[in-house]
Amino acid sequence: MSFEIPSEPTEFEVLDARFEDCFRKSARLERLASGCRWTEGPVYIPSQRRLLWSDIPNERMLSWCEVSGHVAEFRKPSGYTNGHTLDRQGRLISCEQGGRRVVRTEHDGSLTVLTSHHEGKRLNSPNDVVVKSDGSIWFTDPPYGIVDDYEGIRSPQEQPGCYVYRLQPDTGELRVVVDTMTHPNGLAFSPDERWLYVADTGLDVGTMRRFSVDADGTLTGGEVFISCDTGFYDGFRCDTAGRIWTSAGRAIHCHEADGTLIGRIRMPERVSNLVFGGPKGNRLFICATSSVYSVLLAVNGVKPC
Repeated sequence: MSFEIPSEPTEFEVLDARFEDCFRKSARLERLASGCRWTEGPVYIPSQRRLLWSDIPNERMLSWCEVSGHVAEFRKPSGYTNGHTLDRQGRLISCEQGGRRVVRTEHDGSLTVLTSHHEGKRLNSPNDVVVKSDGSIWFTDPPYGIVDDYEGIRSPQEQPGCYVYRLQPDTGELRVVVDTMTHPNGLAFSPDERWLYVADTGLDVGTMRRFSVDADGTLTGGEVFISCDTGFYDGFRCDTAGRIWTSAGRAIHCHEADGTLIGRIRMPERVSNLVFGGPKGNRLFICATSSVYSVLLAVNGVKPC
């Protein structure tokens, strides 16, 4: 693994003048780690100034320390974990594709299984996860961890479809909130939690749908909000102004809250996921194929709830 700052400036492509306020021309793309097979699920832990991510095919989780720049193995075997987030108590919530479950890492390092079945049948392979400010846990469940042995364990699919779920951790109630998508993947709430965005990677073209969120967690709408003809949307996050920063093939696309594509960050590898972090929340950490990158921006990401 290596730490590298390329000599060339980051390639910001401005499609709308509003994108110019989102970055500085002196910004550089930093490679924080490499040597992975497929990086995914970045999560920044503010209390430790540490980034965690999954190297799914190698069945491990890695960490990078923002203070020392040191990269270390965090957990192996990892259950082929994919997406991660933090709950309101700062505990790590992870999607295990191999274990077909959602787990929580307690402050003492022990694991608690939050859910693994729906209506008596095993989940497909939980993929990405977010936590709402009320403590509810929302995750997607496509089949990528059970279709072969590359990113999980080849297994029969028991669920009749691929859904988005809402888990109430204090009661254990698990319910389907979206059942109309092919392979729901990345997901994120808008800053005011009025909207839930969900990417679908099971179609011929990259699409992201937008759902209206009611107070009881019920979703309505679900129309296609944005689409991409240069790749698939996978993981994404919102900044405090409601802009969506999303993976899109070998680039990161930035969309205004109204859906307008205003700019791109060209990347040297195919992007899977990203997260905002750093002490000010303006450092964008990017998982892209074999490596993890970061770039400082002029905007701030939405902080974990």
